[in-house]
Amino acid sequence: MAINQYIKEIGRGKQGARSLTREQAADLFGQVLDGAVTDLEVGAFCLAMRIKGESTEEMSGFLDATGARLTRIPASDPPVLVLPSYNGARKLPLLTPLLAQLVARQGLPVLIHGTRTETGRVSVAQVLELLDISPLAQVRAINPGEVAYAPTEVLCPGLKRLLDTRRVLGVRNSGHSLVKLLNPCEGPAVIVGSYTHAEYAESMSAVFQHVGATAMLLRGTEGEAVADPRKLPRMEGFIQGRPQVLEEGQKGTAELPGLPEIDPASTAEYIRDVLSGRKPVPASIALQVEHILRLASELQRQGDPS
Repeated sequence: MAINQYIKEIGRGKQGARSLTREQAADLFGQVLDGAVTDLEVGAFCLAMRIKGESTEEMSGFLDATGARLTRIPASDPPVLVLPSYNGARKLPLLTPLLAQLVARQGLPVLIHGTRTETGRVSVAQVLELLDISPLAQVRAINPGEVAYAPTEVLCPGLKRLLDTRRVLGVRNSGHSLVKLLNPCEGPAVIVGSYTHAEYAESMSAVFQHVGATAMLLRGTEGEAVADPRKLPRMEGFIQGRPQVLEEGQKGTAELPGLPEIDPASTAEYIRDVLSGRKPVPASIALQVEHILRLASELQRQGDPS
C-alpha cells in the first residue's frame, strides 16, 4: 500500500490515530528503509509516529522489515551478546565498552552496534578506538571472547539514513527505539535493551515478549546499555520472550570515587585500569555481567527455537 494511505491512519493525532497491523507496519517501514518514499513522506512518518507512539504490533512489524534488510552477523556458539550504543555520554562516563570487555572475558562473543545520534556527546566509537577496537568495514563472524563494533550503516544503510533524520527534524523517531530492540545476528543472541524514561520500560518489555527475544532490559546510563556505576537499577530478563525479574534494583545514588571524566581518553584509561585490576569493577556492572551470563547459559540450554 502507498505510504500516504498509512500516514492517513497514523497521522490523525494522539487521539484519532489508528494503529497498523504488524504486516502493514512491516510494509510501511520497509518502504522507508528502501528509500522508496520522498523525504517529505519520511518526515511525515517520523512525526506521526512520534505523536502517536508505536504499538507492540507496529514495532514488531518494524523489526520484521529491518530484519529482512539486515546484513546479519553469522551465528555463533555461545550466543552473541548484543549491545546497542546510540546515546553516548553527556554527564557520565561511557562504560558500554567496559561491560563488553568484561563479558567477552567470560567467553561470549560481543557485538556493539551504533552510530552517533547526538552532537556534543562522547560516542562509543571514540572510546573503542582508544581501546584498539576498530569498526567493522563489513559483517563477519565474531569469535568467542572478542568484542566487535559494527556501525549501523554496515548492518543496514536504510536504518542509518532514518536515524540521521534527527539532525533535520530535531526529534527522535521510531528507528531510535527500534535499534535498542534489534537482534542483528543470524543465530541466538542476548540483547541488552535500555531506556531513559519509565514509560519505555513497559513498551520495550511488551515487544521483547511479543517477538520471543532473549534479552535484558534496564534503565541504562543515559540511555546506554550499561548499568549506572553509582546505583543498582532494576533489571528484567527474557528467555525467548518469557519475562523474569533479575534484580529489583535499589533507590538512591551513591558517590563512587575514581570515576573518570567523560572525555574519551579518560574513559578509555579508566576501562584499562578496571580490566587490569588496578581499579575495582563497579558493583552494579559486575551484577549485570552475571545476569547476562545466566541468560546466555539458559538460552544455550534451551536451544534456539529458530
